[in-house]
Amino acid sequence: MAKLEDLDAYSHLACHQFPKIERHVLASAIRQCLIQITETAITAFKRKQKTAALFDLDVKVAVLKHLVRKSYALHYINDHKFHVWSGHVLELGRMVGGWLKHESAKEKKG
Repeated sequence: MAKLEDLDAYSHLACHQFPKIERHVLASAIRQCLIQITETAITAFKRKQKTAALFDLDVKVAVLKHLVRKSYALHYINDHKFHVWSGHVLELGRMVGGWLKHESAKEKKG
């Protein structure tokens, strides 16, 4: 959860630097995506059968990855900010993938 909170804080700061016209469109979509990721992560943590929630979480992380790439393509963020931000998202994706792999193996065993 700490990595997710770090990503959320960094994303919040990065979205503040978007052009005014995009703060209510793309920045809002990014913030909403992060809220959904947080909700899904908490759901997956609390559920007994975690794989369905983890698949949803994996999809939402992929959507966030796309939105960050779109921000870079539209030149709302610079190279450095893109690499740092996408690094945070990739790290979260790796963690979700590992968690998913672990839970899938656990369900196959038992």
